[in-house]
Amino acid sequence: MQHTHALVGDVGGTNARLALCELATGAISRAKTYSGLEHPGLEAVIRLYLAEQQAQVSEACIAIACPVNGDWVAMTNHSWEFSIREMQASLGLARLLVINDFTAVSMAVPVLSDADKIQLGGEAPQADKPVAIYGAGTGLGVAHLVKAGAQWLSLPGEGGHVDFAANTEEEDAVLQVMRGELGHVSAERFLSGPGLVNLYRGLVKSDGREPAALVPREITERALAGECLDCRRTLSLFCVLMGRFAGNLALNLGTFGGVYIAGGIVPRFQEFFIGSGFRVAFEDKGRFKPYLKDIPVFLITHEGPGLLGAGAYLRQSMGMAL
Repeated sequence: MQHTHALVGDVGGTNARLALCELATGAISRAKTYSGLEHPGLEAVIRLYLAEQQAQVSEACIAIACPVNGDWVAMTNHSWEFSIREMQASLGLARLLVINDFTAVSMAVPVLSDADKIQLGGEAPQADKPVAIYGAGTGLGVAHLVKAGAQWLSLPGEGGHVDFAANTEEEDAVLQVMRGELGHVSAERFLSGPGLVNLYRGLVKSDGREPAALVPREITERALAGECLDCRRTLSLFCVLMGRFAGNLALNLGTFGGVYIAGGIVPRFQEFFIGSGFRVAFEDKGRFKPYLKDIPVFLITHEGPGLLGAGAYLRQSMGMAL
């Protein structure tokens, strides 16, 4: 039986979000979020969702926040693990694709509308040129997207775990504090939810003071309310480091198709981010500033790019044009 809709999912370290994708158009509907802590595994969540929606599907594409290499999937920031083949058989699906969460976010880029994004500097994106996508959430996700003939190919990786590179004395001081606590310091150690806490701790401790026990939400709220200078410094530095990292991605693959920011953190302080030192830091590459000045950066405002991209990936794999 040919169904009109497929199941799509976006599974992070905290929540699992499921929805239906209309195969003819790629439209996403009936999205619902489940707490990962309240369910024993992904299959249980899928069964619950399909029962609640009274939906029948034969195809599914699940985006998940971990490397996907082979049949066995084990999440980086969560305890769930499973065999793709076994889950497909158990759920009775003709097709089950499991892809990296930033593969999905990257695949959303070709199908985003102008209303789904805000441009932060640069010129118009160049058609069919490489694209970079990254985003801070529970971790730091990274992918690139290239056009090959009529198809878009996502190049997922673990770019969030590259070495953190300091570029000022303040950044050096923060790095030194965190190196003492963590040993190896990756970009994700600062550009993520937990990373906000690390930045805050590094700034305060490098000043010879003892940091308060704050969670990421408190740091953001205090910074925006003007209640805490240390929190304000933390948020400002976070935006600058997001810019430096984006510039590195742009240099790596010549992303004249644009750099896209996703993830759950930046939308919480969107206006602050837009007014921050982000773009200056993005272009701050010495002799290569002229190379970067035309490359556009976009903040994705679509509320479910992972779901949208999982649907696009599935539809393209079934031979449909995006």
